[in-house]
Amino acid sequence: MGLIKAAIGAVGGTLKDQWKDLISCEDMGNDILMVKKTTKNGVITKDSRIIVAPGQVAVIYDSGTILDATAEEGSYTFDQSTSPSFFAGQFGAVFKEMWTRFTYGGTPNKEQAVFFFNIKEIKDNKFGTGTPIPFQDWSHPIPNQMTGTMTPLRVQVRCYGKYTFKISDPAVFMRNHAGTADTVRKDDLTEQMRSEVIASFQNVLNELGTSEHKVPVLELPSQTDEIKKTLDEKVFDEPIRERGIQLVGFAIESVTLDDESLKKIDNYELSSNTFMQQGTLVGSYSSAVQDAANNANGAATGMIGVGMMNMASGGMMGGTAAGVFSGQGTVAETPIDPFAKTETAPTGVACPKCGATITGKFCAECGEPKPEEKKEPKEKKCSKCGTVVTGKFCTECGTEVK
Repeated sequence: MGLIKAAIGAVGGTLKDQWKDLISCEDMGNDILMVKKTTKNGVITKDSRIIVAPGQVAVIYDSGTILDATAEEGSYTFDQSTSPSFFAGQFGAVFKEMWTRFTYGGTPNKEQAVFFFNIKEIKDNKFGTGTPIPFQDWSHPIPNQMTGTMTPLRVQVRCYGKYTFKISDPAVFMRNHAGTADTVRKDDLTEQMRSEVIASFQNVLNELGTSEHKVPVLELPSQTDEIKKTLDEKVFDEPIRERGIQLVGFAIESVTLDDESLKKIDNYELSSNTFMQQGTLVGSYSSAVQDAANNANGAATGMIGVGMMNMASGGMMGGTAAGVFSGQGTVAETPIDPFAKTETAPTGVACPKCGATITGKFCAECGEPKPEEKKEPKEKKCSKCGTVVTGKFCTECGTEVK
């Protein structure tokens, strides 16, 4: 009950008249993952010829058990009187386990077939984050006046890209997903996989935003290798592996920040400019505070330097220093957040006719009506999944919306 590999050229040679059946599978392309092939009567007779193309795995199935399997391309003769040959290529251990353990309940008394698996890399699978994902952005660090350390700015990002995958374990794939179906296509599982890919990706973002990696938010598209490495090391894609599938490639094509995160960055830049003196960043001030706190013998001297920095900035940092140290050198109860939002008085708009500031519905100088505010973005419908969106990409499936 095994496969005997035929000599090169035997397919077109004189032995072809001796074949009982010829079983092969055409190219599966990028869409078909598994195909079931059998004879008219459902029985594979002795001396039948089985052709395995490049990028395929052939598994011989008999009434709920596995007789033999091969991942090595070529022409084989089926002989039930022999032991399993396991011309396995990269799946030797997998095939032997299939042969000894693989069973199906409730199968017909006699059903023989060859299951062909597509083990090539399946490409062009899109993903997109439907809702923004939190990320710690180390390209905009915030000084903590209480500890003298820096913390990342918390932002919300949307990411779109593509991933590739391949069947890594035909036995697990057949048992946990495909069963004995006639055909299994990529579309049968990509919707579920997309959700699992996004969940895995969110775990990767959390990892890349730690103090160990400190990846800037806008540099995420260039972190392809680091993302894949983190996926493998932390096994964040375990639900996908449990189907006998492995993620091969993962590429981010677009990263966008939500409106609230953009405002945070604008406030950060404004606050940084406020706490800058001739191009010196607020980080220098934070470092001075930290050095003074860590230097028990020279704390007073260190704080003199901080005070001089405060004087040079026109007293702008005085509140910060007071928030770090009290008169006795102890930590104050309520630190001052230099990046906290401040309420500003409402401002008007310029009159398009005379240039005066309009604070009401009409210009006080010439009576010109106040210009209309910008309209909300036009809603569009995704051509693939029907989701209503306002941006350039669908928030559910990542498809570009025009």
